[in-house]
Amino acid sequence: MRWERFFENLEQQLDSEWEAERAALDTEAERLRIARLPLSHRVLRLAADGAEAPIEVSVEVRPDITLRGWMTGAGADWLTVDSRRRHGAALIPHAAILALGLAPTDLLRSARASAGGSSVAARISFGFVLRDLARRRQAVRVHTDQGAVMSGTIDRAGADHLDLALHESDEPRRPSAVSGHRTVPFAAIAWVGFDAPPA
Repeated sequence: MRWERFFENLEQQLDSEWEAERAALDTEAERLRIARLPLSHRVLRLAADGAEAPIEVSVEVRPDITLRGWMTGAGADWLTVDSRRRHGAALIPHAAILALGLAPTDLLRSARASAGGSSVAARISFGFVLRDLARRRQAVRVHTDQGAVMSGTIDRAGADHLDLALHESDEPRRPSAVSGHRTVPFAAIAWVGFDAPPA
């Protein structure tokens, strides 16, 4: 009888140690996974989750400017936020983000392992979206990280810059309405605003 109890105790001790070791390995594996987790993965995860229920977010793009609204899309290096009031829709490159504000549940959900998601969205770059806005002749407001705001139509978007025909944002791009042109590096853009999402 004593030997049976002795072996049962040993077996329970071994099981407990095995569970503790497995928990430690799982914790370390999770730390390593999170250490390799890029911002783009977390933003894409939020955008995918937001397709079912809008996710409220605040995006600090300058120390004095925070864009608040609902995340409406994301790609390889950008996200869109629709404020439905003050700033309209905003296309924000990841490079311009100083901080993201999220509800605690959304913050935790964004760090979870991927559930597959769309690999297409992960390949759509900031430049690709700007080229689409140029193709659609969408009037935009380009906000720079230094506080300048330029209104007009994107004529073309290169690998790391765009050409903007300056005109009032409520007017169509006509030669008579254009007051000048600017070439703006993507690195200088805090966000690109537009009143209505492109159709």
